[in-house]
Amino acid sequence: MESLSRLGVKIFADGADFDSILALYKNPLIKGFTTNPSLMRKAGIDDYEGFARRLLAAVPDRPISFEVFADEPNDMVRQAEIIASWGKNANVKIPVTNTQREFTGRVIEGLSAAGIMINVTAVMTLAQVRRITACLAMDTPAIVSVFAGRVADTGIDPVPLMREAVQILAERPHAQLLWASSRELLNIFQADQVGCHIITVTHDVLAKLGLVGKDLNQYSLETVEGFYRDAQAAGYSIAGDPRSLR
Repeated sequence: MESLSRLGVKIFADGADFDSILALYKNPLIKGFTTNPSLMRKAGIDDYEGFARRLLAAVPDRPISFEVFADEPNDMVRQAEIIASWGKNANVKIPVTNTQREFTGRVIEGLSAAGIMINVTAVMTLAQVRRITACLAMDTPAIVSVFAGRVADTGIDPVPLMREAVQILAERPHAQLLWASSRELLNIFQADQVGCHIITVTHDVLAKLGLVGKDLNQYSLETVEGFYRDAQAAGYSIAGDPRSLR
């Protein structure tokens, strides 16, 4: 845990379970929170605004990102302005494109110029990072969320991509690169090594934080012990084995 506290990358928790978020809020390693409509639907949330306002009130001193779900640019802007009004720590997620493959540059540019803290999401290519960067105001804080985990799912190593994305985004001193859709704790260290400012980590992966720095010989023994206990508990046997487990 001490090694994590020395990292430059900030860890944001990604999820929509209210009680889990409050529990993670007590962890000083967690510097912010993100969610999205898919996670909220999976968590059974049916009142989008009610959940958001309740969470912003419960976690008033760390940034929380909530996403617009409109598909038309003008509607995106209206929703973004409303979400931003919910709390000073509310960041507004804007998808890099709408469902018609249209780049949301006009939305990004307008909101950034208006001083609204946006989090551009679902980004997966360097070309998208370049276009987004060109739309960001010089003096307005912003986050660009590159879905490194989903890039890795396609068989592409995301590390070189993320390293170059850091360099591209350096043109905007108040913009931060976020490593999104992480799959394992190793991603935290990878994000730190390439200079990412933020990484989002799901609640189930965060539950493994206690493994960081664990002695591998001890971990190996505990794994073997687990296999042995499960075989014993199941009462497994092998025909002809005089030392049958039965």
